[in-house]
Amino acid sequence: MARTPSTMLELGTKAPDFSLIEPLSGKLVSLSDFADKPLLIMFTCNHCPFVINLRESFTEFVKHFELKGLAVVAINANDVERFPDDSPEKMIEEVQEYGLTYPYLFDETQAVAKAYQAACTPDFFLFDANHHLYYRGQYDDSRPGNGIKASGADMRFAVESLLNKLPAPTEQKASLGCGIKWKPGNEPGY
Repeated sequence: MARTPSTMLELGTKAPDFSLIEPLSGKLVSLSDFADKPLLIMFTCNHCPFVINLRESFTEFVKHFELKGLAVVAINANDVERFPDDSPEKMIEEVQEYGLTYPYLFDETQAVAKAYQAACTPDFFLFDANHHLYYRGQYDDSRPGNGIKASGADMRFAVESLLNKLPAPTEQKASLGCGIKWKPGNEPGY
């Protein structure tokens, strides 16, 4: 289990555009679908132990904050040829098994992950209603096997601050997880 930190994209960065397929519905989902809404983007996958560690907590977290106006999108950019557990078919199973209420999109070319400088799963990017980066970093201090229960403390503080129009948290710790599974020869240079 490799421990890869997020790159910590510069705060204020405008969200890179995307249009990706949602395997469950077969529909194209785009950044423009979330115009004028605060948006949390999570780069994730099905098999990563770091993602599995927070899956239940994050599902409840999303249900709570969707009611308060937060939009959430999950994006899987892993190379599914080498990691078939992250295939679109398995993504559909994940959505159905865990009752995900937000779009889970497939970044087959990995171009969107590169545009966001995503490095790990999970990797979080919280944007304000104008889609400027407000928070990037960890969900909380829990990690597989460290004995800390996933609570979403860091992300909860950031989202509540954003929704209450407060300044971005001054302390933003890098997320930590498994490195994105890049296609051979497609590894980014960041």
